[in-house]
Amino acid sequence: MTRTRARLALAVLTLPALLVSLDLSVLLVALPRLSEELGADAAQQLWITDVYGFLVAGFLVTMGTLGDRIGRRRLLLAGAVAFGVASLAAAFAPTPELLIAARAALGIAGATLMPSALALVTELFPEPRAQGTAIATVFSAIMAGGALGPAVGGLLLAHFWWGSVFLPGVAVMVLLLVAGPRLLPAGRGTGQGRLDPLSVALSLLALLPVVYGVKELARGDVGVLPLVALGAGVLAGVAFVVRQRRLTRPLLDLALFARPALRGALLVMLLGGVVMGGVFLVVTQYLQLVVGLSPLAAGLATLPGTLAMLAGVMAGPPLAARVRPAAVIAGGMLLAAAGLAAVALVGGGAPVALVAAFTVALLGMGLAGGLGVGLVLGAAPPEQAGSASSLSETVQELGMAAGLAGVGSLAVAVYRALVPADVPPAARDSLAGAHAVGDPGVLAAAQQAFSGTVGVVAGVAALLLVGVAALAVATLRHVPRTGASAPSEPVAA
Repeated sequence: MTRTRARLALAVLTLPALLVSLDLSVLLVALPRLSEELGADAAQQLWITDVYGFLVAGFLVTMGTLGDRIGRRRLLLAGAVAFGVASLAAAFAPTPELLIAARAALGIAGATLMPSALALVTELFPEPRAQGTAIATVFSAIMAGGALGPAVGGLLLAHFWWGSVFLPGVAVMVLLLVAGPRLLPAGRGTGQGRLDPLSVALSLLALLPVVYGVKELARGDVGVLPLVALGAGVLAGVAFVVRQRRLTRPLLDLALFARPALRGALLVMLLGGVVMGGVFLVVTQYLQLVVGLSPLAAGLATLPGTLAMLAGVMAGPPLAARVRPAAVIAGGMLLAAAGLAAVALVGGGAPVALVAAFTVALLGMGLAGGLGVGLVLGAAPPEQAGSASSLSETVQELGMAAGLAGVGSLAVAVYRALVPADVPPAARDSLAGAHAVGDPGVLAAAQQAFSGTVGVVAGVAALLLVGVAALAVATLRHVPRTGASAPSEPVAA
């Protein structure tokens, strides 16, 4: 394959990377409008936003194995068809329940795209330096998609109905289906990595009940069902680990986690995604429902942060050539923590200052996140690069989705604690409900409560990122500067 054709193929592979993450964040600005038009309550709003990301994360490793078996290009194109159909279903969903179902289908289809795309990148660019640059390009597309989602959503909502935010998925998948067969290598299946249905089921049973239990407990429902769900999820997780240890060809090779650099990088990526995914949700809702910006204006307000994040992604690798990656990652996390601490201090009093502080936070997260995938792939043996890629993608999607659920649930709990007890039930349920009540006094009280919520959530997030910075130093301090010679990766006993 010529260099020009390989670059064109790489450009094609960035499309699903961009779209999978964009589809996770694009609803952030559309959520208030669709909630009003569909009548979605607070719990349904959380499911609409987070079911997609959790199912993407839950199926990534499974789809990576399936791609090894039937061929990566074949799985990529099949996933593109499914993603386009599910996008149409979401765009025209008439009820919250059907929208949640369409988002779930989108998650499963989205999980077919990323493992195949990264595996095909390694085929297109076998030379290590070119391969590293190509993987960084795909990772930049992932981050750009997540950051650009609110701006794209706001632009569409300025001219069309809320379902239009799903239509870019249809257009991108059509382009992928036209160009993919002509430019991408076949990536034929090896016949190895047979799918184990029980492992797939156990992985989902370990994830989804825990998500449900955490959300319900955060909403104040300390009942039997949430506690049973948490217990069931933990037991399924234990069963999953036991089964992987017994299988000759496991769905997930647990030996990868014995490598400290890989384990540390994954944990830092997960926790960073949890924090920023949830804060992004709170900030974009604040800009619309408290400041009063239109969806387009709210999306455009996040563009400086988008540019700052991409600048951080590009600056991370050169910095890691001069100082150890642990220092770059920890420094990025501390810079992000300082930005969020400033958000907490500003609160709801100065929207411009809040956006500026949030931009600083995103710059820091770009510095840290830009090195994560490279560290994960570098820590894994070459023959397990595909599994490591799936793990890194799983952690990124799970982190942002967990942030939308966990930090979103924290925001709901804080809001309900701060809003006056004598407001109508709809206003106590959510700020969108307070808008629907139509009473200026109720709305003012609810907006004040949500402004306080932004400060509390940002403050908690800042403290968490300080802890993540310390974790990065502790777990990655032995990783040398980029390009420096190093002893082989230690493996825990």
